[in-house]
Amino acid sequence: MTANEMPPVATPRVAAGVLFFDNEGRVLLVRPSYKEHWEIPGGYVEPGESPRAGCNREIQEELGLTPALGPMLVVDWAPAEHEGDKLLFIFDGGSLNAEQERDIHFVDGELTEWRYVSAESLEQYGPPRLARRIRTAIAARSNGMSAYAEHGNAV
Repeated sequence: MTANEMPPVATPRVAAGVLFFDNEGRVLLVRPSYKEHWEIPGGYVEPGESPRAGCNREIQEELGLTPALGPMLVVDWAPAEHEGDKLLFIFDGGSLNAEQERDIHFVDGELTEWRYVSAESLEQYGPPRLARRIRTAIAARSNGMSAYAEHGNAV
């Protein structure tokens, strides 16, 4: 079989983000200047970069933080209508202390603000699929395991 005869394979976009928590169990969301809704910190992984390395790079670029990321909480197969197939990874960033919160500064200008949001309020800040993905990650963290999801729903 030649290269031209090979069946097509998936080439999804890959992104990685992190969940940071406060003492009340709320998650940190950020407001991108280029979107209508809030997000978790993170972004697209570059060619040749692992999801964990991409997440670390994005956190440094966006927030000016260099946290020690914990385990992967969820990987979500989440195709988007105008973007194609996507694989989205969420890592556990643990709890930020007051000093780390004071150190947050928007290095690259992509973000305009941040805040902690309860799991029950997530739909007020972003699309339902993001809220589902974050809740799946929170549940995985609570259970001490990782989860596989499709469209934000654990499978």
